[in-house]
Amino acid sequence: MKLTQQDMARLLNIDPRTLRNWRKNKPYLYEIIQKGFALENFIKESEKNLDHLKHLFDTSDKLN
Repeated sequence: MKLTQQDMARLLNIDPRTLRNWRKNKPYLYEIIQKGFALENFIKESEKNLDHLKHLFDTSDKLN
């Protein structure tokens, strides 16, 4: 799920204007924040995929 700047600001407990200022005046900091949210999303998706694989594995064991 793609987060809006409003969503990210809320999660970081900062004003959305602060985030916009960082994007403009501190692009490296903004990039780090973006990558952090992307990593969190990747981890959540990986956990879902792992759960799905475990379910498939458990289901196939029951068939044998």
